[in-house]
Amino acid sequence: MSAPSPVIRLDAADNVVVARTPLEAGTAVPGESVTTRSAIEAGHKIASRLIRVGEPIRKYDTVIGYASENIEPGSWVHSHNLRFDDVQKDYAFGEAYRPTQMLAPAERARFMGIVRPDGRVATRNVIGIFITVNCSATVARKIAAHFHEERMAQWPGVDRVVAFVHDQGCGMEMTGEPMDLLRRTLAGYIRHPNIAGALVVSLGCERNNLLRFFEAQGLETGKTLRTLTMQDVGGTQSAVDLGIAHIREMLDLANGIERTPCSAEHLTVGLQCGGSDGFSGLSANPALGKAVDILVRHGGTAILSETPEIFGVEHTLTARARTPQIGRKLVERIDWWLKYNEGRDTQINGRVSPGNHAGGLANIIEKSLGGAKKAGSSAMMEVYRYAEPVTEHGFVFMDTPGYDPVSATGQIAGGANLIAFTTGRGSCFGSYPSPTIKLATNTPMYRRMTGDMDINCGEVIDGSATLDQMGEQIFQLMLKIASGERSKSESLGVGDNEFVPWQIGVLS
Repeated sequence: MSAPSPVIRLDAADNVVVARTPLEAGTAVPGESVTTRSAIEAGHKIASRLIRVGEPIRKYDTVIGYASENIEPGSWVHSHNLRFDDVQKDYAFGEAYRPTQMLAPAERARFMGIVRPDGRVATRNVIGIFITVNCSATVARKIAAHFHEERMAQWPGVDRVVAFVHDQGCGMEMTGEPMDLLRRTLAGYIRHPNIAGALVVSLGCERNNLLRFFEAQGLETGKTLRTLTMQDVGGTQSAVDLGIAHIREMLDLANGIERTPCSAEHLTVGLQCGGSDGFSGLSANPALGKAVDILVRHGGTAILSETPEIFGVEHTLTARARTPQIGRKLVERIDWWLKYNEGRDTQINGRVSPGNHAGGLANIIEKSLGGAKKAGSSAMMEVYRYAEPVTEHGFVFMDTPGYDPVSATGQIAGGANLIAFTTGRGSCFGSYPSPTIKLATNTPMYRRMTGDMDINCGEVIDGSATLDQMGEQIFQLMLKIASGERSKSESLGVGDNEFVPWQIGVLS
């Protein structure tokens, strides 16, 4: 097999190519008739022809900005000579919608899932401790700490006891969107099929009143949903002792589960990316998109999120919307974010994080172009607000911030029972109660951080695997992890601090 080219051309119409490996100045680029004019880092862009000042710069045949000066062939193209401007977009609502050709139920892939009494299917069996307010966080953590790994050997059918703590619940508006978001998120986790039992701990005087929370969300106590209020039971230690007793009883109830074959239509995968680099949009993200297309054909669901990080390419999604109304929902959320971020130094206004910038991404449009590829090519079936229950099958969108823990928290609250997370710089994210699968964009990072990474999508960059092959590998790993095999982040115990409900509104 011949060695792969030192650059990657993504589309015949592009006027840049991407360095596959670090290139020295004076390197002749095969097939492009250019020679590098300076050293180029891996993942960064090289002008493949003269690009005149003001001319659009194209990657994946999509405008990612405009030349701020004449750019000679072979030159490094980055934020120093690429101007971020508002790109004109045609939303083409629903014009590219094509129904997915679904596999017959008998032909769909299966995994070993946990079927709950109401018919929903879980990928994990977790007991959760939740709090109405940060004032009860210590009690929740102490209760969870009692059920350490050695003690949990008594209940081999339960994966873990997890304290889901946060810093909200008081000093905030008692009504309105901030409180609604918090309560919707908490209720989404409490109802999640991966939660076999839940204990909700309150202080007693908080604005997120326990009774009002349960009434607003239609929650009812029972054998697998219990509550305690610290001020009523005698304070911290009494609450810890009583909480331990509650959890013991729920562990006994949850321990007798059995995994049975279940259709892949019961998988709901939240799509995430963090610590992105110039290869994210070339390897891990489009490979995950291939896996998403497979999952959708098998009846499953994939949730794309991080609204500020699809800005600039949202028209590629609205064109795939099942109806024009669904497409307009996405534009409404984009407009909300533009107003919310007006005048602030944030990604939606052009500037990516220092890590993204060092990895080869010049601006938010270039980052969004790669990030949107996680969604594959399937039709967009619905747009949800943060932490709303996801009921449609297929590819859907959920409005969330770009901050990974907040975004994944919303997806899990909406029903995601797996998270697929791509990273180029090396994010170490994990999550409960739904496990995270980590996908590395490049081989050097994968080898450096192999203890955190589940799949090396850098094989696509290396030329040893195609996107289709990598997509199939990702899909098969989804089935294995959903069946109980531990992901790398689970084995490391990462996820206890990644429950982060979206906090908006005033504090008082």
